[in-house]
Amino acid sequence: MTALRSAWCLAVIAALLAVAAPAGAANECDGLQVCVPVAGPWVVVPASTSTPRPHVEYQLTCPRGHVVGGLDARLSVRGIDVSFFGRLGSPVNPGITTTRWAVFTGTYVGQSDRAPTFRPFIGCMPGSGGGSRVPTSVGAFRPAQSVTRRVRTVRVRPGTTTVVQRCTAGERLVGASHAFAFATRTPPGASLVSSVSASQQASGKSVVVRVRGDGELAGVRAFVQVHALCSVSR
Repeated sequence: MTALRSAWCLAVIAALLAVAAPAGAANECDGLQVCVPVAGPWVVVPASTSTPRPHVEYQLTCPRGHVVGGLDARLSVRGIDVSFFGRLGSPVNPGITTTRWAVFTGTYVGQSDRAPTFRPFIGCMPGSGGGSRVPTSVGAFRPAQSVTRRVRTVRVRPGTTTVVQRCTAGERLVGASHAFAFATRTPPGASLVSSVSASQQASGKSVVVRVRGDGELAGVRAFVQVHALCSVSR
């Protein structure tokens, strides 16, 4: 009974953290015996056809005590390339390649779609993976987590909003980005996607994103997610 109650609590947590999705909407839990599914919103991908193509980054997070064990996505159009950032390590495994969160990257590779979007999904499993291994010395530095991604997600409403994300003391800002997303059951149309815009500035330790939303956002759950990439490496 205790195990059943714990599973029920995890399902409730996942529902609070994610946008409701129909059962079987994606395959993020395939092959995982214990899995908490987390569904993200529809993330807006830059529709530019310039070269190189711009991309968007969006982060999903598992409940505490869990790591990402599976990933999937759904696309509003076929011409979108979606991948995720994985850490170096062996074997490729939950808890080594992945952590509690996953950062998806989406790039539009089509020609004429006005509002390309993708919806990310993660399957979360308890604990961490990985096993012991014999270190190999090659007379150089091993890759380490030299950059910390600090993320802030804010609801976007009609009007103007300023969102600031900062690195902490001792860190320096080395990169920044922002993404728009819509918590709708179906992909947002071109009019809704164009109802939000933003300008981004990075200075010192801070990323400042000034967001503008028009009246079409009334009654729509829209979000902006701001990423600050922070480093302590010398």
